[in-house]
Amino acid sequence: MSTLHIKKGSTSHSAYNLRPNFSDVQERHTITILVENEPGVLARVIGLFSGRGYNIDSLTVAEVDHTGHLSRITIVTTGTPQVIEQIKAQLGRIVSVHEVTDLTVAGPFVERELAIVKVVGEGEKRVEAMRLAEIFRAKVVDTTLNSFIFELTGAPDKIDAFAEMMRPLGLTKIARTGVAALLRGN
Repeated sequence: MSTLHIKKGSTSHSAYNLRPNFSDVQERHTITILVENEPGVLARVIGLFSGRGYNIDSLTVAEVDHTGHLSRITIVTTGTPQVIEQIKAQLGRIVSVHEVTDLTVAGPFVERELAIVKVVGEGEKRVEAMRLAEIFRAKVVDTTLNSFIFELTGAPDKIDAFAEMMRPLGLTKIARTGVAALLRGN
């Protein structure tokens, strides 16, 4: 049997999935699930995760097709490649599930999150909080003489960075919606 020789300048990409399925590396995956909008579906999906000890980092659910009574669940989870594959297979077996898509594997995707951040401070800290909010394109949605509530939309990393910058300036509370995501392109 001869060995495979790849000439300089040619590609070694394959049409097959060559990712190792057995690895100890923890990967973050964004998974969307299109489900029937009926009572108990969310509980069954969440039960799959809790029953097997899988963690959910972010969860959002909303009806996306009123006439077809379909909802989209977006879950961000972390696990080894074999755990992620197991999660997707088990989600696909739930009766009310129409489609399971691992956006992390499927291709480039857009993810956004909404956060509301309360910052309490006076004097120079107030001025600095407003300056940083402008840089991050955060919008002031409420203000008093000693506090602001900012609204910020963006990738989860952007929201994390904004929160870290606001901590020394008096961040007291933060509320986050969780990730909403869609594949780019066709």
